Amino acid sequence: MHNKTTAIHGGNITPSATGDVTPAISLSTTFYRDENGGYPGGHMYSRVSNPNRTALETILAKLEKGTEACAFSSGNTAGMAAFQALAPGSHIIAPDDMYWGFKKQLLSIFEGILEIDFVDLTKPELLSDAIKSNTVMIWTETPSNPLLKVTDLSAISAIAKSHQLILACDNTFASPCFQNPILQGADLVMHSTTKYIGGHSDVLGGVLITAGPSAYWDKIRNIQQIGGAVPSPFDCFLLLRSLKTLHYRMKGHAENALLFAQYLEAHPLIEKVYYPGLPSHPQYEVAVKQMTGFSGMLSVLVKGDGENAKKVVNKVHLFAQATSLGGVESLIEHRASVEGPDTKTPQNLIRISVGLEDVNDLIADFEQALN
Repeated sequence: MHNKTTAIHGGNITPSATGDVTPAISLSTTFYRDENGGYPGGHMYSRVSNPNRTALETILAKLEKGTEACAFSSGNTAGMAAFQALAPGSHIIAPDDMYWGFKKQLLSIFEGILEIDFVDLTKPELLSDAIKSNTVMIWTETPSNPLLKVTDLSAISAIAKSHQLILACDNTFASPCFQNPILQGADLVMHSTTKYIGGHSDVLGGVLITAGPSAYWDKIRNIQQIGGAVPSPFDCFLLLRSLKTLHYRMKGHAENALLFAQYLEAHPLIEKVYYPGLPSHPQYEVAVKQMTGFSGMLSVLVKGDGENAKKVVNKVHLFAQATSLGGVESLIEHRASVEGPDTKTPQNLIRISVGLEDVNDLIADFEQALN
């Protein structure tokens, strides 16, 4: 099946006795054994597996062209499981523009356990000097948060494979609709399902998808099942519901974001626009090569200092000043304020999640805020 069809039908659970078209929510925490001690329904205990979670994992693995998926209670927990599965003393190469939550994890939770170097992965030639004898993983994030940098996954994959390294990719900004890192050579794909996959700002979750079986994946599955940081059956139900409209929502986000980015790029009070769908983007050619759409995320530098950026953020009416992305409503934030005093994000940067409102209303709202 094509991905649009898979998103609608791929997560359907076995039909119920009452013939429900919409999959039912299985709230049971434990499941019957048969006389031989087996589990005829395929489930033993809901921390280990649950019908709703299994359906979600199955469909997400299909959408990302992987073989298996592990769903978690949040995106941060999913990323943390990927790092926990590495042996102590392992070296990770991560992007210099890494999502601050993961960067904070690596520098605090894994301090003294893992070794990390942050490299500009838009320049693959820098990797050869960064790889060490204990390097085991290259973690990529493309497009990145918040500077929307685009990493050439095929080029990084060739380097990773030549050194027998795990290539992981945070694909949250692109979604499975617009980019499939496994097809570009990634071994592991991560999503915060809170964002575009959930799409309605009402469910928290994360997922890891593997390209194929490995000892490393077995460790991730063990962390999920024994650690138990898993989404509830209702969370899985909500995510399965949202997946049915994912492709059409992403089409709307991308169309609105491109028009909004073009408006901003021409505005005299905007210094710079970061959006991979603009030909002015420094990695535009790479984005065109590996993405089929450019999603709804963009960042802008407002002319002036951070106070100018904060004034704009505080003057909008339609945009919700809130931290997250991927919902149907447009969100806006002064990113440096969110990341705190140690941030390297420019003080005059505003991050925008373009929603599904009429783009002309969004433009009018931003115009009055700028002026």
